[in-house]
Amino acid sequence: MVKKKPTVLLVEDEKMLADMYATKFSMEGFATHKAYDGQAGLRLAQDMKPDIILLDIIMPKLDGFAVLKALRQDPSFKSTPVLLLTNLGQDEDIKKGQQLGATDYFVKANHTPAEVVNKVRTILRQPV
Repeated sequence: MVKKKPTVLLVEDEKMLADMYATKFSMEGFATHKAYDGQAGLRLAQDMKPDIILLDIIMPKLDGFAVLKALRQDPSFKSTPVLLLTNLGQDEDIKKGQQLGATDYFVKANHTPAEVVNKVRTILRQPV
């Protein structure tokens, strides 16, 4: 039996960053999908039911907080891990993300893509 690759949905409006993370996750054995705005990310999440979602906050159409709120109101996403991956590092932003149900909060500038992959592995209990 072929083991299914864990799926990661990257919702990131900066195409270069989305591509960089997608490449890193693909190299690490994950199936990756990308959306470049919050509205597309929410729709893609609902269609594909990924194992984990990496979500930027500042995006066109729907910001990450609105996407997170919508996901957490949907019973089928209650237990789906959502990592906020953003440049917003203010305490109030982190607190808001936690209150809305984010699994974790990463400030992009403070973490390498490898560290993000390792965190995702830990959350999904994936072997290295």
